[in-house]
Amino acid sequence: MKSKLKSILLATGAVLLTAILFQFPKEALDASIRGLDLWWKVVFPSLLPFFIISELLIAFGVVKFFGVLTEPVMRPLFNVPGSGSFVWAMGMASGYPSGAKLTARLRQDEQLTKTEAERLVAFTNASNPLFIIAAISVGFFHDEKLGILLAVCHYVGNFFVGICMRFYRIKDVNPHMKKSKLSIKRAFRELHATRIKDERPFGKVFGDAVVNSLQTLLMVGGFIIIFSVINQLLYLVHFTPYIAQFLQYLFALFGLPESLTLPFISGIFEITNGAQLTSETNTNLLQQIVIISFILGFNGLSIQAQVASILAETDIRFFPYFIGRLLHGTFASILAILLYKPLYLNNKTESTSNIPVGNTPDHHSTWSEILQSLSNYGPIFTLTFLSLGVLILTRRIQRE
Repeated sequence: MKSKLKSILLATGAVLLTAILFQFPKEALDASIRGLDLWWKVVFPSLLPFFIISELLIAFGVVKFFGVLTEPVMRPLFNVPGSGSFVWAMGMASGYPSGAKLTARLRQDEQLTKTEAERLVAFTNASNPLFIIAAISVGFFHDEKLGILLAVCHYVGNFFVGICMRFYRIKDVNPHMKKSKLSIKRAFRELHATRIKDERPFGKVFGDAVVNSLQTLLMVGGFIIIFSVINQLLYLVHFTPYIAQFLQYLFALFGLPESLTLPFISGIFEITNGAQLTSETNTNLLQQIVIISFILGFNGLSIQAQVASILAETDIRFFPYFIGRLLHGTFASILAILLYKPLYLNNKTESTSNIPVGNTPDHHSTWSEILQSLSNYGPIFTLTFLSLGVLILTRRIQRE
C-alpha cells in the first residue's frame, strides 16, 4: 500500500511540475540559463581539478598513506579511519559534493565500513572558500571580511558535527580496526600495496579519473539547473510565499524579521539564490549572517539531491547525512551570533580606523579577481575538458 501511495505521489508531482513548466516557459528558461551559467563558469572549473587529483591520489595509494599517519587523530576525534582526513580536507578545499563522492569511493574500495562511511559523509560536505568568500561575501555583500566570519562559522560548525557523529552507532566496531601508532614505515608499505593492487596502467588510471569526474560533474550540473527551475516555478505559483506565511511565526520566536522568510525558503532549495536574496533584504546584517550560515550548513535540497544520487551507488544511507545538515546549520548559526563581534565588528572597526583620510579604499581583492577569472575563462576550461572526455570515451569504444 505504501509503495502504491508513493508511486501515485511521485507521478502526481511530476505531472504538476510539467504543467507549471508549460505555464511559465520563459521564466523556466531564464532560471535554467542562470543555473547553467553558474555551473559552467564556476562549479565545473573549480571542482574538476580536485576530482581528478582525488581519483589519482586514491589509485596511487597516497590516501592510504596519509590515512595510516592520521589514524591516531581521526579515530579518537571522529571514530573514522585516518583516510577520512583526506575526505575532510578535500571536502573543505573543493566544496560539495566532494565529501560524498570521496566517501563513496573509499567505501567501494572497502577502506570504510558502512557505519564509518555514514559518520564521515555527515561532516565532510562543506562549501569551498571560493564560494563563501568570493561569491557570497564579495559578490553579494561587497565585503571580504564578512567571508572570514562565515568561513569560520561554517568549518568549525562542521567540526562539531563530526564530534557529534562519532557517537552514531558507537557499538558498531570495525572488525579490521587495529590500535595503531604513528608509523611512516607502515604508511609507505600500505601506499605500495595499494598501488600494486590496482593493476591499471597510468593512462587507464588517468583516463578513468577524467571520465568519472566528468560524469559526476554532469550530474551536478543537471541538479543545479533543475533545482534553479523548480525554485523559480514554486515562487511563481505562490507556493514559496504561502510557506513563508507559516515560517514568519517561527522566525518571530527567534527575533528574525518576516522579510527573511522568502530568502530562507529559497536557500533551503538552492544556496546561491537564497544567499543573494538574503543580501538584498533591508534587515540587520547579523540577522542576514545567521540565515546564510544556516543555509550554507544545510547545503540546500539541490546539493542534498546530488549527495543522495552519489550515495545511491553504495550501501551508505542518506539519513545520517541529512541529520548532519540540520546540526551543521544550527551550529553555524549559533557560532555566527557568538563570533559576530570579535571576528567581524572589531576587525572592521580596526581596518576602518587605519584608512588614511582622503584615500579611497580598494575594493578589489584576490578573491574577487579569482571569481572574475573563473567567469572569464571557466567556459573555455569546461568545454575543453568535456571535449577531452568525449575523445577518451570515443577511443575506448573504438578499441572495444
